[in-house]
Amino acid sequence: MYRLFIIEDDRGIAEGIAERAALWGMETRIADDFRDVMRGFAEYLPHLVLIDTSLPFYDGYHWCREIRRVSKVPIIFISSASDNMNIVMAVNMGADDFVAKPFDGEVLISKIQALLRRSYDFSADMPLLECRGAFLNTGDGTLVYGGESITLTKNEYRILLCLMENKRKVVSRERLMERLWKTETFIDENTLTVNVARLRRKLAEAGLRDFIATKVGVGYIVGGEDVK
Repeated sequence: MYRLFIIEDDRGIAEGIAERAALWGMETRIADDFRDVMRGFAEYLPHLVLIDTSLPFYDGYHWCREIRRVSKVPIIFISSASDNMNIVMAVNMGADDFVAKPFDGEVLISKIQALLRRSYDFSADMPLLECRGAFLNTGDGTLVYGGESITLTKNEYRILLCLMENKRKVVSRERLMERLWKTETFIDENTLTVNVARLRRKLAEAGLRDFIATKVGVGYIVGGEDVK
């Protein structure tokens, strides 16, 4: 079942789209925090995003640009500002289509279905993992924070993937070593310590200080506020 993420501050319009989409077997979520749309996006992992140009705090172009930094998910703009300049700007920001308000609900659904078919008939979904505003794309192994891409080695990616998959849970050193051992890379206690230390330095240089916390005698954790 396809998931639609609706970034629209007019609740009536958003709920109308959600109701119509449900009739066609699609799940929907309406954004409720316009200060941090990306957190809702990462938690829901939608197959398609519908976004208005005019929003509280940051406009739709801003969020389109932020989504494009971490994902290739299809994006459709819905806006009453449908002049050529806005349409061109939307496309330049990475949008796949632009639907002018007021719109016919059936036409919008047809556009959504067509874009979903084109996007997912020939490509796999690439889920994101999020923690503290950092986004790990498990499709291509990239980490993005603050609009910048952070290059990871294979071992660094595997360590971070395991930790972010278990966000707010302590992951034992043994489990991390087992995860890396399955990749046919020899990892012992000292090698794991060196890799984690190098990853921490790299994240700190990118602004993610204290991103990986240590639970002494047990292992590591990300996203746990009360664990040191």
